[in-house]
Amino acid sequence: MASSSLRNYFLFKAIQGEPMKSLIAVLPQVAQWRQARLPQGLSVTEIKRLLNAFDRSTATGKRDYAITRCMVDLGLRRTEVAHLQLDDVDWRAGTLYVHAKGKRIDVLPLPDATGRAIADYLRAGRPQTSRRELFVRHRPPHHAPAGMDIVRNAVRNAAARCGLERRIRGTHILRHTVACRMVQGGVPFKDIADLLRHRNLDTTTIYAKVDLPALARVAMPWPGRLI
Repeated sequence: MASSSLRNYFLFKAIQGEPMKSLIAVLPQVAQWRQARLPQGLSVTEIKRLLNAFDRSTATGKRDYAITRCMVDLGLRRTEVAHLQLDDVDWRAGTLYVHAKGKRIDVLPLPDATGRAIADYLRAGRPQTSRRELFVRHRPPHHAPAGMDIVRNAVRNAAARCGLERRIRGTHILRHTVACRMVQGGVPFKDIADLLRHRNLDTTTIYAKVDLPALARVAMPWPGRLI
């Protein structure tokens, strides 16, 4: 981080005409390995704390709880949640149509808990409106679609209420949590990739790092102390 900051500063000074070539040359290059970071997921206890942080006696609480369940149960991106339509829920088939990247429409199974949260919002929380978006605003401008900011704030505000604001800074950690939970449950990577709608299976394989029991079975014995 320090090396990168210095490099940017020296480049800025070089643009201004100062001789910085030799200083830039001596700065060490920091390797940026692909998939070097470990995906961060929430524990079962943290997920329970988050879901219990919603006041489901209010219309806004019902909406935000249903929004969060879509991400906790299905790993939806916030843009996908914001774009859900009333017609995307097939109650008879128990499926959900998701408008994914590249104008794709994927069909996912609708978990019981997610369906009940959505149904509760539609019956007792969603305002009477002609809008076809599943989630709408409850404050001015009334009945406008609930955009990505509302989806993000639904999660962030709940995290702040239950003391998880340092762990949950955005919504993507919920998507990571779904993947980590499936990996640790022994679900094949192809099935995980299908649920998360990854175009390339390599994107999913990063989650192999979180399956510690499986890694322990293939790890070589430590050779001992070096002399």
